[in-house]
Amino acid sequence: MLTLLLPAGCAQAQAPAGDSPASGPVPTATGFRQAVLVRGLEHPWGMAWLPDGSLLITERPGRLRIVRNGVLDPVPIAGVPEVLAAGQGGLLDVSVHPRFRENGYVYFTYAAGTPEANHTRLARARFDGRSLGPLQVLFAVPQRKSGTQHFGSRILWLPDGTLLLAIGDGGNPPVQLDGALIRLQAQKRGSALGKILRLNDNGTPAAGNPFRSGPGTSASVWSYGHRNIQGLARDPLTGQVWASEHGARGGDELNLIKPGLNYGWPLVTHSREYFGPAISERPTAPGLVDPRRVWTPAIAPSGLAVASGRRVPAWRGQLFAGGLVSGDVRRLRLDPQGRVLAEEAIPIGARVRDVREGPDGFLYVLTDEAPDGRLIRLEPG
Repeated sequence: MLTLLLPAGCAQAQAPAGDSPASGPVPTATGFRQAVLVRGLEHPWGMAWLPDGSLLITERPGRLRIVRNGVLDPVPIAGVPEVLAAGQGGLLDVSVHPRFRENGYVYFTYAAGTPEANHTRLARARFDGRSLGPLQVLFAVPQRKSGTQHFGSRILWLPDGTLLLAIGDGGNPPVQLDGALIRLQAQKRGSALGKILRLNDNGTPAAGNPFRSGPGTSASVWSYGHRNIQGLARDPLTGQVWASEHGARGGDELNLIKPGLNYGWPLVTHSREYFGPAISERPTAPGLVDPRRVWTPAIAPSGLAVASGRRVPAWRGQLFAGGLVSGDVRRLRLDPQGRVLAEEAIPIGARVRDVREGPDGFLYVLTDEAPDGRLIRLEPG
């Protein structure tokens, strides 16, 4: 077993009281009905609404689709960047600039490079309703890695116009970087791997980030010690930022994100190696932030939404986390301090890749299938 030593000088973090890992089945939620809106998608990954109500959907093989008036346009949008569509890589998240009406910018994350040397990129392009204009790469993870695992990545806009960008840790053993397991990059504040970054809309480090740029430290880092975040959402009522991230064998996490804190991977974790042994001797330690929920067995969380309650008041402030392995959406009820009080499963019957709240206040789900990935609306019923 690899013994991991805790770093000195970690920011002290309070572990949430009253939480315990969720193990085994959870109750099935009632009061939901599903409306299938779109079929025929190939491994859809992310979605974002335009001001006119149209919906952009990425397909991991490298296509951007648009749904207008409830109908999927059969012709993909032109101008998408070339992607590394291999393993977990491809065209990933999509997001619309908060001032899209003024600037027309659509943002993307994607895997770029070759299976032997690749990384995650953030780019933007202007969208005129039919095609994308010239592409601008705003940020590229400086560390090139081998293999096609753990790219992340989600985009989340903050009220001040900056964005959060989640980046995966780079992969499982035996993948290495600089002579050590690549997942240890999550603890290096000078590396973008295993981080949430906070950037300006042009990709530069945002003012007010917790760390100054210097030897071994990047000014872009917002939080660190993450494995592979594929759900990132902000509560519009409290301002809390939540992330759901994959563990290895078990140990998936739901984390309440605060700037400057270390979320522990791989120094502390409930995960085990895929080949059996524990990854760390300890699941928790002083100075490292404990998750608010641990899923063992794994649900493989992807997609995360916090319901505003503007359409369905009973959903207000509740978290909805998609599960690839569990094939459901987990509904989590929280107290005002962000502790999980209850969890239920909304069965979908397919791998859930993304969950978002739409402009109409309903929840929307993408199923990660091919050739018949679906867009589903969850409604009260």
